Amino acid sequence: MLVVRAFFDGVTSTLTYVVHDPASRDAVILDPVLDFDPRALTTNETALAPVVTHVREAGLVVRMVLETHAHADHLSGAQALKRAYPTAPVAIGSGIAQVQARFRALLGLGAGFAVDGSQFDRLLHDEERVTAGTLTFRVLFTPGHTEGCASFHFPAGDGLVFTGDALFMPDTGVGRCDFPGGDARLLYRSVTEKLYLLPPQTLAHTCHDYQPNGRALRYAATIDEQRRTNAQLCVTTGEAEFVAFRTTRDAILDAPRLLYPSVQVNVAAGRLPEPLGAYFRPQLAKITH
Repeated sequence: MLVVRAFFDGVTSTLTYVVHDPASRDAVILDPVLDFDPRALTTNETALAPVVTHVREAGLVVRMVLETHAHADHLSGAQALKRAYPTAPVAIGSGIAQVQARFRALLGLGAGFAVDGSQFDRLLHDEERVTAGTLTFRVLFTPGHTEGCASFHFPAGDGLVFTGDALFMPDTGVGRCDFPGGDARLLYRSVTEKLYLLPPQTLAHTCHDYQPNGRALRYAATIDEQRRTNAQLCVTTGEAEFVAFRTTRDAILDAPRLLYPSVQVNVAAGRLPEPLGAYFRPQLAKITH
């Protein structure tokens, strides 16, 4: 039975996960957060500190850092973790290349910005079986929120899947589809033809929890619960109905507060942009083991 530890960042409503094998102590970290103050243009590693403390105190060996997609609402802490765990590759679905190509022009990243995913240590492919120490998982491409979204299915025990922004908690629904490259029809098919076909007892972990109506934090629900009760996309929801709903809903949503700096950093595997590097001033000492 794999052990999952979730770390909630209240500023961005984001979950970072550490998954480990209790026998070998091998671990992977998913969707790490780097704190960013857009007014002062400073970064810090407050959100990462408890993750690193947990890894140290539990005696874990970090074998991989996984990103479900290029997030649009927080900066990735992947490079800070790479400094702490230099042998752990930073991995993402190969669809990141499409996202990079789309945003290179939109964000003025320059002709020299590579759009082949080479900023990441490893690109993962749809249906690929991946080994990270004694951990194994299957990659499921689940585009729609972005072109490059991937979910990671760990089949051990009753099964775990980390869905990024494809699924939120059942009382919230699913991710928005109005970012460049987003596609509600693709998201519908990703959820219904991939995630909802996983074994019903599989525990789906989300990248965010927005705690509607002030309820307590919740970040995992079975696939069965999602299929039956997801507020925006359950098994009885038709594709045309979902696309119409998502299109109408997305039209009234505000842009994420950190949209532009997040995408600029995250398409580069969490590296701060060179032209602005002098303005992103880390405020805390680098994390250590």
